[in-house]
Amino acid sequence: MAGRRIALKAIDWVAFAERVPPNQRSMFNALKTRSDAIAAKLASLPESPTTIDWSHYRAAVARAGMVDEFEKKFKALQIPQPVDTQTSAITAQEAESNKSASAYIEGSTARIAQYEQQLDKFKNMIPFDQMTVDDLNDTFPETKLDKVKHPYWPHKPIAEL
Repeated sequence: MAGRRIALKAIDWVAFAERVPPNQRSMFNALKTRSDAIAAKLASLPESPTTIDWSHYRAAVARAGMVDEFEKKFKALQIPQPVDTQTSAITAQEAESNKSASAYIEGSTARIAQYEQQLDKFKNMIPFDQMTVDDLNDTFPETKLDKVKHPYWPHKPIAEL
């Protein structure tokens, strides 16, 4: 049973170590050492508890009925196993993180495509020293002067002086 418990909760320490920042490396090493110690201790335990030889105790204990009472209480003893309440929350959080990561990847892919288009535009445009004003306005329409908004640019109208 101990081997099965360890197999259920195996940790990929190499992948975990890749994500640890250098300033937290000592804390990671302490965690791994402690986890390995607990895993070794758990692995050393037997799969099932040793059986009690009640007949030996009946012969060794002088008081009659005491061993029978202990045996009855021991068999009635039920040790509660802890209930896993966090796995579902962790799974939900992991699904949400995966969803947000995939959305970020999609957005990044769209931004990369946009940046590649801009890069192609910059690679294929006429050099600045050979551009005319019309070439500049065609290549970069956002720099074109708005004659309606600023009819006297670069001069100020006489009314503003």
